[in-house]
Amino acid sequence: MEYGFLSVIPPIVAIILALRTKQVYIALLFGIWFSWLIIKSWNPLEGTLAMIEGLVNVFQSAGNTRTIMFSALVGALLIFIQYSKGVEGFIDIINKKLVKLEDKRTGYSRVMVQVLATFTGLLLFVETSISSLTVGTLYRPIFDKLKIPREKLAYIADSSSAPSSILIPFNAWGAFIMGLLLTQGIDKPFSVLMASIKYNFYPLLAIAIVFIVIFTKKDFGPMKKAEKRTKETGQLMHRNSKPMISDVITSFPSKEAIEAKAYNMVVPLLVMVCMMPINLIYTGWSSVENPTSFLNHVSEAIGKGSGSSSVLYAVIFALLIAITMYFIQGIVKPKEAVNLTLKGISELMPLALLMLLAFAIGDACKELETGMYVAEATKSWLSPELLPAVVFIISSFIAFSTGTSWGTFAIMLAISLPMATLHGADATIIVAATLGGGVFGDHCSPISDTSIISSMASASDHIDHVKTQLPYALIGGVITTILYLVLGFWG
Repeated sequence: MEYGFLSVIPPIVAIILALRTKQVYIALLFGIWFSWLIIKSWNPLEGTLAMIEGLVNVFQSAGNTRTIMFSALVGALLIFIQYSKGVEGFIDIINKKLVKLEDKRTGYSRVMVQVLATFTGLLLFVETSISSLTVGTLYRPIFDKLKIPREKLAYIADSSSAPSSILIPFNAWGAFIMGLLLTQGIDKPFSVLMASIKYNFYPLLAIAIVFIVIFTKKDFGPMKKAEKRTKETGQLMHRNSKPMISDVITSFPSKEAIEAKAYNMVVPLLVMVCMMPINLIYTGWSSVENPTSFLNHVSEAIGKGSGSSSVLYAVIFALLIAITMYFIQGIVKPKEAVNLTLKGISELMPLALLMLLAFAIGDACKELETGMYVAEATKSWLSPELLPAVVFIISSFIAFSTGTSWGTFAIMLAISLPMATLHGADATIIVAATLGGGVFGDHCSPISDTSIISSMASASDHIDHVKTQLPYALIGGVITTILYLVLGFWG
């Protein structure tokens, strides 16, 4: 059935509700219900029942289920790291470094800790959730001590996660995108993906803007007001703000009478990071046909590996390593390990619920063919010169409306690559524009799972995070659009 313009109304309504009410759960749930109401010909009973079945059907996708399980188990891993004083040990090391670099006149320690947080987010390119959760959890106590607003921490966590994951594709993102490229007849998806990186302007600009803001100390818009508020009043959040997560997950009490050791945090996280590419190779190894060499076999296996399986296996393995380490040190006993695991899972249930709703609204938009409608409405007047910029804008709008960059990749690559062939445009540039647009729209969207995770990990009000990040994202998006126009007409 053709829904036309009606297909874009539910995500737009969800976005408006999220901005007006600051209730993301209600906004998403209403968006899902409104989608199914349209699909079921405005019958409220059938629409409501279809919405319920739509939520249940999220778990029919093994990938969705693995992702939700991963999100819950990350909570358990974070609780263990807190309990073992691993975070405390890591913070002690950073604080010792900052004491040496302290310069109250120039605020050098504030700059250094923001730089460290950004680099941590970039280095954890394996998975955006891991990156955002780690940065928010680890650096929140230090940011609070130095009176840096929670909005700034959420911005750094958000803007260093997805951009690094898309630019360093040895992760679930790379595996997913290469799979999409294979379905579009790209013989060497890894080569195309790597070649597109130099044209993927938005992630590069997003990272550059973070460093410019940190080093120049020149904030603007809502972020400037947040910085001024924190410096003058000491309030880390707006007076009426509501952090998206309790302090338990980020400030869980450590075990008493044990020494704080940084490796109790570093080792489990390092294991999780290292296991990700290994799991990608393992899950894709048997799918490779006629490899020409061992290295070729490895690269092909990464492209064919299961991203959701690899992430889930990685966090489970890291959790087992952490429990074993702490058991040997006498930090936890079997009963404690079980209780801590359940406690960690329960604390990230809000995140799991939000991911469930995000997947459900993505499925509903797919049923409405929201992305297809937007793409079809514009493709007739495109030219090769305009194609990169327009693809970037359309991808941005779809990601903004649906709150998912991955869903945008799935929709747009199936449209943009055939269009690139039809118009004789460079496929690598079109791939870059599609991917960059997905990340840009995701950064701007209040229903984005990545932005939600950044808000939760930083214990920040989600809508405040979206509002303070938006001006920086828009600058990157506008510059990117101009660069694609220049590349299209004069490149």
